[in-house]
Amino acid sequence: MSADRIRTVTLSHVVLPLDNPVSDAKVLTGRQKPLTETVLLFVEVQTEQGHQGMGFSYSKRAGGPAQYAHLKEVVEVAIGQDPSDIAKIYESLMWAGASVGRSGVATQAVAALDVALYDLKARRADLPLAKLLGAHRDSCRVYNTSGGFLQASVEEIKEKATASVESGIGGIKIKVGQPDWAEDLRRVAALREHLGDTPFMVDANQQWDRARARRMCRELEQFDLIWIEEPLDAWDAVGHADLSRSFDTPIATGEMLTSVPEHMALIDAGYRGIVQPDAPRIGGITPFLRFATLASHAGLALAPHYAMEIHLHLAAAYPSEPWVEHFEWLNPLFDERIEIRDGQMFVPDRPGLGFTLSERMRQLTKETATFGS
Repeated sequence: MSADRIRTVTLSHVVLPLDNPVSDAKVLTGRQKPLTETVLLFVEVQTEQGHQGMGFSYSKRAGGPAQYAHLKEVVEVAIGQDPSDIAKIYESLMWAGASVGRSGVATQAVAALDVALYDLKARRADLPLAKLLGAHRDSCRVYNTSGGFLQASVEEIKEKATASVESGIGGIKIKVGQPDWAEDLRRVAALREHLGDTPFMVDANQQWDRARARRMCRELEQFDLIWIEEPLDAWDAVGHADLSRSFDTPIATGEMLTSVPEHMALIDAGYRGIVQPDAPRIGGITPFLRFATLASHAGLALAPHYAMEIHLHLAAAYPSEPWVEHFEWLNPLFDERIEIRDGQMFVPDRPGLGFTLSERMRQLTKETATFGS
């Protein structure tokens, strides 16, 4: 069979409003405004032989237009290349945008195309992406985050947690890290009592300094948490490593990091916690898999951040049992839904990622550009 070539790449800049604004600790400490929308960069690839693939990246609060603009500048490098050569294409795109570095917006823009190429490859093989990569399992433990934000009262969070568990979701995560740390502890205690032995996580969204983090981790030990997430600044690898070796409750971090070297700083610092790489942020599936291999070698547990439509497949291919984060926010953009029951999220049996773009996604598209012919 002759080698296929990328014929066209279409980029779409999509703005998806949230039904209701949400606030985490970064809002309550005055660092950010409530989140009202998610901005996405979608990529659709078509080859000369008629194969197709779809991928996406995203941003919250800022960066969406920058991702779209950056990929517009470099994407023509991919036209005419063999879509099977995903790592080669990834490197060529990074070199095309080398003057702005190999992290941040640059990697997040390229991520959308990288994911699309993996989707295409799996579709062409008529396999779910997890199977193409080599799955260790057909389902992953799932927990919900979207019901646990800080603008909600304890009673509202209890109601949403109950609904999540009744829908088949296995764990619940709530936000902490507000200025009144005693109120954090009251909310955690109330939810632990409400949840019984349901797996329970908390997320401080980087809002503690090292001293406060140590005190809070010590106080939180009593609640038998699955993990304490982002107690420190995301780039404080040494601080996170120290906490991970000091407490019985696992520490989790990594969602904000945008390159493999940034993640590797955790391992180099002696981190013993849970890693939370985000494929759209780290640069796509290519760098995600590079880091996942290193994380597995270091014996670290995995719980990818957000974007369950991508991360379910990647988590299913991780050697040790992971967690996948449930957010329903992106549901309007796709025609299909993921099966969730008995605390597990099941890998779709459809080829590729297993999703097609909805008419609603087209309606929410602010601008689009096609490259190639």
